[in-house]
Amino acid sequence: MDVILLERVEKLGAIGDVVTVKNGFARNYLLPNKKALRANETNKKVFEANRANIEAENATRRAEAEKDSKGVEGKTVILIRQASNSGQLYGSVSARDLAEALTETGAKVAKSQIVLGKPIKTIGLFEVRVALHAEVSVTVKVNVARSPEEAELQSQGVDVMASLYERDEAGFTEAYDPNAEPGEIAAEAPAAETAEESAEEA
Repeated sequence: MDVILLERVEKLGAIGDVVTVKNGFARNYLLPNKKALRANETNKKVFEANRANIEAENATRRAEAEKDSKGVEGKTVILIRQASNSGQLYGSVSARDLAEALTETGAKVAKSQIVLGKPIKTIGLFEVRVALHAEVSVTVKVNVARSPEEAELQSQGVDVMASLYERDEAGFTEAYDPNAEPGEIAAEAPAAETAEESAEEA
């Protein structure tokens, strides 16, 4: 389907460009969101008649987005989530979660402005793009952790999963005594009980 763009659309074109897009993309996204018009003769005339107004409105929205971007750019949001020992989240972090977390910090962000290719499913630090306007986008940091302490470590550059793995490995090595004879620990248990019994008798 051929459409006339009413605003700049990433990877498609700028205001006034006539571009060919898939029918589903036009019907489900561009047309209902008033980002484009069907490219027929009537709409072309309507667009040209209103071009100055459309461009002026776009410039106003862009200026507002640039002002809002100062309150969003470089922000870090911390999300505490339950996760397995391997760092896999029980669930995932969605665009809605990020929009809500940013709003709580005082930023003006809608769910539709979060550019998240796929949901976040592991703990860690992530950079996420926020498109406040077709021509204005900023980056925020998302710190997903299992506890505020983990979030603090991650913000300092510590790879929590790697350090956990190392700690587990170290713990295993310490607990294993290569000189121990099989059954030695079991043999110590009755001796301990005997000592307790003789203490009680005394």
